[in-house]
Amino acid sequence: MPAIVYQINKTTGITYAYESVSYWDKQKQQSRAKRKCIGKLVPETGEIIPTRKQKRKTDGGEGEKKPGPVAITESARFFYGATYLLDQIGEQLGIAADLKHCFPDRYLQIRSIAYYLILEDNNPLLRFPKWSAPHKHPYGENISSQKSSEIFASIKAEEKKQFFRLQGKRRAENEYWAYDITTLSSYSNCLK
Repeated sequence: MPAIVYQINKTTGITYAYESVSYWDKQKQQSRAKRKCIGKLVPETGEIIPTRKQKRKTDGGEGEKKPGPVAITESARFFYGATYLLDQIGEQLGIAADLKHCFPDRYLQIRSIAYYLILEDNNPLLRFPKWSAPHKHPYGENISSQKSSEIFASIKAEEKKQFFRLQGKRRAENEYWAYDITTLSSYSNCLK
């Protein structure tokens, strides 16, 4: 997909717009770009004015004017692999549906916080804004440390019980969850 690159001519001060297409140079074993000048940039309006007439052949043989390229007004890059995997796991296990049923007004925020805690297991929640900016997640917006505390405080014991009841119904009879809450360990041969 071509990108628009701007370059300033230092002698004239004019900013030119180039259509840039990246490709792999097999001989040099590195990425390269082919650029084609498409016009000059009008700084006040952001409009690109073509520097030469661009014609294309039609059935009649006459040339038609091509519409100029549209300037990119916003660009963004997001990490989506790990959160996409968590989305799929949540859908298949019914976690997403059960969260939505039990916490209809904050289930997206809860899922986003859970994703953060899973993917950034050693970082405190006050770093959520830094993680949130480049990552695609269910809530899609920043959750401040104070807001996450409010979300945790708003979760009632009955809502948690309802969520685990719904999850329990989705599990087979021979399936279970086990949590090891011991904090002491021993290497004694006498313990069973």
